[in-house]
Amino acid sequence: MFKQAAGATAISLGAFSFFWFGRSSSTKSPTQPAPSPIGTPGGPGKVPSKPLENTTPATQSSNINPTDFFSYYGFPGPIHDLEKHQEYVSVYDRRTRNPYYVVEHLTPESLRKGPTNGNRKGSFFKEDESIPDNFRALLRDYFRSGYDRGHQAPAADAKLSQAAMNETFLLTNMSPQIGEGFNRDYWASLEYFCRCLTQQYRSVRIITGPLFLPKRDPVDGKFKITYEVIGNPPNVAVPTHFFKLIIGEKSFKRDSESKEVAVAAFVLPNSRIPNEVPLSSFQVPIDALERSSGLELLKRLPDSNKKNLCKEVHCEIIVRDFTNSVKALPAPKK
Repeated sequence: MFKQAAGATAISLGAFSFFWFGRSSSTKSPTQPAPSPIGTPGGPGKVPSKPLENTTPATQSSNINPTDFFSYYGFPGPIHDLEKHQEYVSVYDRRTRNPYYVVEHLTPESLRKGPTNGNRKGSFFKEDESIPDNFRALLRDYFRSGYDRGHQAPAADAKLSQAAMNETFLLTNMSPQIGEGFNRDYWASLEYFCRCLTQQYRSVRIITGPLFLPKRDPVDGKFKITYEVIGNPPNVAVPTHFFKLIIGEKSFKRDSESKEVAVAAFVLPNSRIPNEVPLSSFQVPIDALERSSGLELLKRLPDSNKKNLCKEVHCEIIVRDFTNSVKALPAPKK
């Protein structure tokens, strides 16, 4: 069960203890094959190259062929727009106008300062014109909404060039986030923690994204998912939570000498979080994050090769004092 902060700013997450820890990972069936996505080897969202064959006598005799719909009228979806950028890969959810998730790769070299590094002052928020108009998040959707345009792949992770940093300001990389106390504070400190991990690990890979999680209705006691939608007309969904899956690798390549990797998943509510709340209180099992996100995470990594990141380093946010140039590091555990 998540720990609670004391005082008026306490964050009660106890209702989710059953959600994260209620099912045993033993309920997974390792022999059950995963369903194949509709389409060609290009992946989900691709139109089948030809109508699927009807092979049963019943469908042949009745002239039923529901797959003709795709040939006659097109493939309705769902379609997730995958975009490759210099510093990150984004997968966009047209329904919520949020990133479905983003994937980053941090290294000591990619974060190193230099004369050609990106400067945040030279970047501006921008609508992503690669997304069709009907499904595109717009700058005006956030205007006077009360929410920050919250980076999922942080600008500070993309200092390798100005072009790379500019790409992080596309709205396909944004979700509505509470500003004070979260996006500008606790969440930013978590992002800084991730960057500091490059001093412990040669390679750090991160998946970040929004979540829409249930909470118990105080009236009827049932669990329901409710969230705000901003914009005019209201288009952009406001996530209830955000997640980060962090993978620390000692080497760039998964060879026989570096089979083990350090892994931790965190889920934080989209609300003000006091700096005193331990980061470890937001750590969740990976299989629980899979259930809540609908993502298959690290399915090619055997459980025997996964180490708990928070047993390798101290998982705690680093509250930065900008008057002090000395930055703390997540110290290795002994």
